[in-house]
Amino acid sequence: MHEWALAEAIISSVSQIAEKEGLKEVREVKIKVGELQQVEVEILEFALSELKMDKLKNAKFFIEAVRAELKCRVCEHKWSFSRNRLDKESAEAIHFVPETVHAYIKCPRCGSPDFEILQGRGVWLESVKGVK
Repeated sequence: MHEWALAEAIISSVSQIAEKEGLKEVREVKIKVGELQQVEVEILEFALSELKMDKLKNAKFFIEAVRAELKCRVCEHKWSFSRNRLDKESAEAIHFVPETVHAYIKCPRCGSPDFEILQGRGVWLESVKGVK
């Protein structure tokens, strides 16, 4: 599951930030997850709790989902991503490789697969708080 790989990357990044900022202990980490990543939040939270150590052992992780917004390059229609409209195989493909979204989703107005992702893609650290 890619949630474990994401958790490892988050722990590594937070550890590097803590080191760079001279934090003795990390208390809070805010993470934003784009909806297109289709991350299973419960699995990510569990993985984070299992992997945290040293300066992160008491850290609380807060995960916020960012809704995916798409815009057609042909007709300029904007719409929100809906996993419920996908069949199981398509949803799974996007879950593991979000970049394949263009092969599975089309503009609901004109049917074009040529759209841009305005928001809702990626995973990023919003903030890291701790004690110096």
